[in-house]
Amino acid sequence: MSNNLQSFRDYLQLEKKYSPHTVNAYLNDLSFFELFINKEFEQKNLLEVNYSQIRSWIVSLVDAEISNTSINRKISSLKAFYRFLLKTKQIEVGPLLKHKALKTPKILQIPFSEKELDNVLHQIKYPDGFEGVRDKLIIDLFYTTGIRRTELIHLKVVNINSSNHTLKVLGKRNKERVLPILPILFQQIILYLVERANLEQIKDGDFFFLTTKGVKMNDSLVYRLINNYFSHVSEKVKKSPHILRHTFATHLLNNGADINSVKELLGHSSLASTQIYTHSSLSELKKVYGNAHPRNQE
Repeated sequence: MSNNLQSFRDYLQLEKKYSPHTVNAYLNDLSFFELFINKEFEQKNLLEVNYSQIRSWIVSLVDAEISNTSINRKISSLKAFYRFLLKTKQIEVGPLLKHKALKTPKILQIPFSEKELDNVLHQIKYPDGFEGVRDKLIIDLFYTTGIRRTELIHLKVVNINSSNHTLKVLGKRNKERVLPILPILFQQIILYLVERANLEQIKDGDFFFLTTKGVKMNDSLVYRLINNYFSHVSEKVKKSPHILRHTFATHLLNNGADINSVKELLGHSSLASTQIYTHSSLSELKKVYGNAHPRNQE
């Protein structure tokens, strides 16, 4: 790895406070680009790259049938790197000033309905004991707090405040936020902690959610858990923790929540990130509008 990439890695980790997963994704993209320009142009200095060379890389990615979405993500890594070089005054002009992102199809994230949530929480059979109590709590926690999957996995026992019924979440870029816990959810938390204490062994005791072997849960296990339970109640193609987060925001907005409050609950840094959920509320808005407007009563 070149000195510039090492400095960029330190910048992402220490100043931007990105997660290890995000940092690795950025560096992987940049390393592949570095290999490409070395091979195709015998160019070894990333500071001297021009847009024509970047364009050639994009063409090679398209030829390799990489999706436009993936290509745009790789270019985002390059943009971040060259913004860093501009900030540190290692270059005077960035090579991506005139670049326009490739067109990508808009993928509509369809939230679960209130009926589907009611069914998954009350109509299906959960395993007896620890596993069933844990699984139901995870689903309800996603739905009632809008927590991210990674935030749930890294949630610790000390983050649960039993005196004021809140939980502290460590979000993106190590930003903390405090979320309220509904009384019905807190009852489930108490039940889960009783079952958790009866596990034969606990290795990762600091973490709130554990596997049956007493170790911290991982991304794929949580994804499979959500996908499995919702397969019993929903025919939607995508059934994931993120769809539950999407559902949390949509149901709040449908029921009159202020978008700025939803933004704070989700831990978004800008309102623009929250506004992507408002399109899902349009159907509810149209229903209310159609039922209420006098012109529709004629």
